[in-house]
Amino acid sequence: MFAGFEESVIEVEGGTSILARHSASGGFPVLLLHGHPRTSATWHRVAPLLVDAGFTVVCPDLRGYGRSRGPAPTPDHSAHSKRAVAADMVQVMAALGHDRFGVAGHDRGSYVALRLAFDRPDRVAAVSFLDGIPITEHLDRADSRFAIQWWHWFFYAQPDLPERAIATDPAAWYRGDPDLMGAGNYREWRSAIQNPGVVRAMLEDYRAGLTIDVDHERTDRAQGRTLAMPVQVLWSSRDDLEELYGDPLHIWRPWAPSVVGHSIGSGHHMAEEAPNELASALSTFFGPLHP
Repeated sequence: MFAGFEESVIEVEGGTSILARHSASGGFPVLLLHGHPRTSATWHRVAPLLVDAGFTVVCPDLRGYGRSRGPAPTPDHSAHSKRAVAADMVQVMAALGHDRFGVAGHDRGSYVALRLAFDRPDRVAAVSFLDGIPITEHLDRADSRFAIQWWHWFFYAQPDLPERAIATDPAAWYRGDPDLMGAGNYREWRSAIQNPGVVRAMLEDYRAGLTIDVDHERTDRAQGRTLAMPVQVLWSSRDDLEELYGDPLHIWRPWAPSVVGHSIGSGHHMAEEAPNELASALSTFFGPLHP
């Protein structure tokens, strides 16, 4: 995987170390943020296509995921808040020589991308949200269908119980498919989920999501903040986002008035299932930012 890429472990504030795969510097830099329970390896089919299209590509493991390591969880979950993870990403990109860049975040990575865009608009030139809407928009629409299909949000937010359940058989819990994921991606994912510290950090991501991250989003809305940079939203046609809410662009417009986007013909893990279509959509979106 990732032929021609380098791997670096970058030390950031707070005793956190971030594993980042990165291509040689060349064109406009794009930061790719994975979701749960994946690692940066989920981009192994997309990242080379973006490099071929002329971009510089950085794929990190988020704080506590994969081979990245973060601080111990805190009672208020702030150590795993999207604000903390977004700050990691600014430092990673600066260490690699990128002061301004594009961001694409999938699933949980989309929430990091949103916080990064709000907190550091001086660094984020454009942002693409993949299979995601703001957490508060989910919660404000939560009904019985959402509770049935997204029950894991509320289970993962409980103390201790999810760690105990997952530890009995992590591979059976998360149900990865090596044929769909690719052998190398699957091996890396399976190794990560066998680590109790990684599982704990992934769950802290959800605990932060329903507490401190919600507070940050509601503050943004109360202050009337919107995203002024170009914004793209892509969603999987065979996942449930459109089924639950209709057109995701309608939900995003109060947050990003100039948002554009469309569906991708795949299941939830679009980077693995539809890499060519996704890479094409990202290249088209970020293309005008090439110097």
